[in-house]
Amino acid sequence: MNPDATVSAADIARLVDVGRAAVSNWRRRFDDFPQPVGGSAASPLFSLNEVEAWLRRNGKAFELSTAERTWQTLRSRVDDLRLGDEVARAGLFLASGGGLDDPQLAQLLSRLAAEHGAAEAFELIVTRYLDAHSRRLAVTPPAVAELMVRLACPDGGVVLDPACGVGTLPMASAAHQVFVQDTDRAAMMIAACRLTLRDTDVDMVTADSLRHDGFAGRHVDAVLCDPPVNDRTWGHEELVGDTRWEYGVPPRGEPELAWVQHCLAHVDPGGMVAILMPPTAASRRPGRRIRAKLLRTGALRAVISLPDTGSDLWLLCRPTAGLRPPSTVLVTDRIEGVETAWLDPAAEDAVRIIDLLDDDVDVSPARRRQLAQGPDIGRQFAAAAARFRGLDLTPPDLTVLAEHRSAPTTTVGDLVRSGAVTVRHAPVKLTPGDDVPVLTMEDLAEGRPASERVADTGDLVLIEPGEVVAAPTGMARVVTEAAALGPYLTVYRVDDQQLDAWFLAGALRASTARPTTGSSRLDVRRTQVPRLSLTEQRACGEAFERLLSFEDRLREAAAVGGAVVRLGVDGLVEGSLRPGR
Repeated sequence: MNPDATVSAADIARLVDVGRAAVSNWRRRFDDFPQPVGGSAASPLFSLNEVEAWLRRNGKAFELSTAERTWQTLRSRVDDLRLGDEVARAGLFLASGGGLDDPQLAQLLSRLAAEHGAAEAFELIVTRYLDAHSRRLAVTPPAVAELMVRLACPDGGVVLDPACGVGTLPMASAAHQVFVQDTDRAAMMIAACRLTLRDTDVDMVTADSLRHDGFAGRHVDAVLCDPPVNDRTWGHEELVGDTRWEYGVPPRGEPELAWVQHCLAHVDPGGMVAILMPPTAASRRPGRRIRAKLLRTGALRAVISLPDTGSDLWLLCRPTAGLRPPSTVLVTDRIEGVETAWLDPAAEDAVRIIDLLDDDVDVSPARRRQLAQGPDIGRQFAAAAARFRGLDLTPPDLTVLAEHRSAPTTTVGDLVRSGAVTVRHAPVKLTPGDDVPVLTMEDLAEGRPASERVADTGDLVLIEPGEVVAAPTGMARVVTEAAALGPYLTVYRVDDQQLDAWFLAGALRASTARPTTGSSRLDVRRTQVPRLSLTEQRACGEAFERLLSFEDRLREAAAVGGAVVRLGVDGLVEGSLRPGR
């Protein structure tokens, strides 16, 4: 084994089958936990050998499979920027037996192939690579890839993917021959190895498909494509006279319509294209003439909304000379039955093409649904009005005293020194990630659960239910769910035998500490807290909690009331509403 193999905190958690928070806790609690040997402060890497030894010393069961050991050894050979090349070399070794200069890694790959077969062995490595670079690599969701294959090439055949990435789309097909092109050589090599290991005949070209079509003149049975979106430097000026623009020269801001025509240029008459498009491509005005010609010629057969992906799927068929183009196009957000619905002019979501050929040529499923159902403003107004009436806008009942009573006070600083309060502050910057929910200032202000997520770097301040969280804006409340503390927030843990949490939250909310002499910066340690018995604190704390709940309802009432006004005005003008008595 490579003695320099390293693992991340997420890898350690996977080995022991625990959460990332547990690994962070080990790092804080155990002085002998291995120190980072690489990575960064936000994403440290640890020696795999040292981690294994530590886990054994501390009696923590773990399992290091051949796949895990192979991946960690492979990853430790290069930095993240070159990891794709290293994965591709591993694929070449599994496919051909050559291309590696590390005997230990070659031995591990051979053992992995013996356990799982070469193709599955490489898929295990590719899966780990994609997990490690989930934010850098755009991968078509498997369910979407399978749908595209079912629509465009259910029987396999010869397939082209002009923006192949790591090959997710052709991998979903049963094609016996595949042509792939991409600007990312490492990704394309990975795709080629995946397909080759499945006994698929592969031809590949490393280049931008729009500027340098590596398969010009080549026709295939089907094209599957998940192209880059919103690329304003796609080559508009240099490609103005390109012969692929059979349906019109794509405007500068419509690169996706260039990809559509590129794909259509590579299928024979009757050949199919399945391409993912941003929803705006169905309605942007600059592209309306191309959309109109795609509809008139019968090339555009279906636009299917995929809301979970943020994309639309366009299904196209290259027209056959002499055949009458269809009179309808399927425009839908329903996946069930779509394989046959796009062929059925009487399908529920089939739209007459003549009805789409207006000034907008809007083929977006959302627009079709709105026209079919109507705006339904009346029902929305009734729902908003009922919600507003259901809000309790009665303020909490507080007794008015005949004369002012002031209690002696202490300060937050004194409470900290006495042990009644422990104060912690969040880091100003947190690393984006998917591991730990983080409570933001906006969440605190609106009384909602943690709305963002960050990576568990080991430096997070974790808050627990019952603790007080305060913002520099003056908002403070007792939290009810565990989360990480967001930037600029402070958490106060109280000794509930000395201090009531909601009472402290109310004091923090009510009292803005005075600036220290000669400074404009607020010093929270000087916040005044009344000295009351624990019983009196709890009574005041309950009142503070009711007041804050009332404030939340007022905020909701303002939002719902605004919707009532807007819907009421629109409904009266549009005709869904009429004046009451």
